Amino acid sequence: MKPTRPASGADPTWDLAVCEALIQELWEIRESMRLGEARAAEWLHEVAPSHAASAVNLAHYLALRRADLRQLQERLARLGLSSLGRAETHVMANLDKVLGILHRLVGRPWKALSEDEPAGSRRGPALLEAHAAALFGRAPAERRVRVMVTLPSQAAVDERLVDDLVTAGMDVARINCAHDAADAWRAMSANVRRAARAAGRPVRILMDLGGPKLRTGPVAGTQDVAKIKPAKDELGRVTQPGRLGLRPAGSPGAVEGAELAIGVDATWLAALEAGARIELVDARGSRRRLTVVVCAGEGVLVECKRSVYITTDTLLGLPRKAAPAAVTRVHDLPVRPGALVLHRGDRLHLVREGLGHGPLAPAKGRRSVPATIACTLPEALAHARKGERICFDDGRIGGVVRRRTATRLEIDITHAREAGERLLADKGINLPDTKLELPALSTQDLEDLQAVAACADMVGLSFAQSAADVRELRRRLVELGAGHLGMVLKIETRRGFEHLPEMLMAALASPATGVMIARGDLAVEVGYERLAEVQEEILWACEAAHVPVIWATQVLETLAKTGLPSRAEITDAAMSERAECVMLNKGPHILDAMRTLDDILRRMATHQSKKRPLMRALKAWASLPELPAARP
Repeated sequence: MKPTRPASGADPTWDLAVCEALIQELWEIRESMRLGEARAAEWLHEVAPSHAASAVNLAHYLALRRADLRQLQERLARLGLSSLGRAETHVMANLDKVLGILHRLVGRPWKALSEDEPAGSRRGPALLEAHAAALFGRAPAERRVRVMVTLPSQAAVDERLVDDLVTAGMDVARINCAHDAADAWRAMSANVRRAARAAGRPVRILMDLGGPKLRTGPVAGTQDVAKIKPAKDELGRVTQPGRLGLRPAGSPGAVEGAELAIGVDATWLAALEAGARIELVDARGSRRRLTVVVCAGEGVLVECKRSVYITTDTLLGLPRKAAPAAVTRVHDLPVRPGALVLHRGDRLHLVREGLGHGPLAPAKGRRSVPATIACTLPEALAHARKGERICFDDGRIGGVVRRRTATRLEIDITHAREAGERLLADKGINLPDTKLELPALSTQDLEDLQAVAACADMVGLSFAQSAADVRELRRRLVELGAGHLGMVLKIETRRGFEHLPEMLMAALASPATGVMIARGDLAVEVGYERLAEVQEEILWACEAAHVPVIWATQVLETLAKTGLPSRAEITDAAMSERAECVMLNKGPHILDAMRTLDDILRRMATHQSKKRPLMRALKAWASLPELPAARP
């Protein structure tokens, strides 16, 4: 039955002219998508045959999103048609479906155009799931999203910890190659493989290369005070003595059972026996006594029932002995990390090398020297320009480049808390306005690839910023005979986000590829207020390319660290159901975080798939009485 022109004042939903105008507009959009595919021919040429349909679908999607479609979507929705808003995996097939319906509404003939459609409404989502399975392994039966856990250094030596993670549901183990070394990575990998075999299920391993991460250099520290304090109950009774380890001066070894260990004279130490009493006057002038509990090898464990404060001026003595060896000085106290305290309005020098320090008083005839700190990639300084922003420690401290010289950047601090912020060594530095021409693979990364190629199932490319970066990693893996490994692009800079389409095309040459939304650095780079928008756009583009996504950074972080989640992070964890994998960072309560995340993901799987709501029965209200019938 053909639609008729409505009477005056009627709803124009079925107006022939409206339908014809929509048909014309959709044909124009379709043609632009075909042109987009043609323009992307050079990119499409390097894609693996198994990913060809995905690359073409991405080209169609990018062409579709070049225009503002909001008014068109509203007009389509009024007709009860798809508004093209949930068709990322099969964008042309969805548009053709709408065109076909409109043709039937106006009485025009319609012929299927499937030869132009790289993926349909069934094949598109199936391709995404197949690619996710190829990279991460198959998802558990009751949740679509995999759980990735960053392994702590302890995982290299603690088999039980790895067993517990696998038992709790870890699907992917992440090894951060910015920490530890190749021997530790190999041990972690072996422990994961062993635990997975024991559990009877595969667990994939992602190894993240360190990449050209810009960090603060060392800061002059101060020698700390060793404080040994017994545990007491609410009535002040000692429930557990304080424990201190003694070891030969200069020895790096730990002492089993001790909270911390300090160095003493080796000859003096050798004379100790279990039960011996050590006397001292501590840093507060209080007389104290330590009791030797265990002598094992070079180390000695001592206990105290009262708090003791020890510095390098403290002398430890053995009573009733007159020999010189009866007394020893204390060595090797822990060093308190140095820090710069910065306030708004302060000046900071970021230099190429050297030990960081606070402001220095002026020498005679010279100006004072502002607080100074080095950076781990001095070559980055040459790219910064006056007026560009710079951020430290995940944006806790912000500034503007005031001046650049051959040896330093002079920075005016513009963002810090009223009381000031502490800037320590090894904290991240972001230059969101600066075009950093740095290779994604550092010299250290190239060295680390040897171990990565032998241990990993997939390799994380940190600070990926261009298609050239992706091709270079791919080339290096092929040279190492590891071309079969999956590749994960970590999007953590503004430039990486802006070049995501070309990087996706280059990555589709790999047998398996994925994207990690590294929301920590990315938020600093694009601005916290824009992170949600950028995150959405990354999810859409990756879905169009049938590329699985890892939702990363600070997921249930408070829970993992303290045992108690915040309300906001529970909501964030629920939103992570839109990705194919969620990453948890290490923490003392990581097993609790894993169980909570597993429960959230299982619940959300019945309510949402990507950005499409699922209308399962609302069981919470099933027991309510039915509403009474309305009266006539």
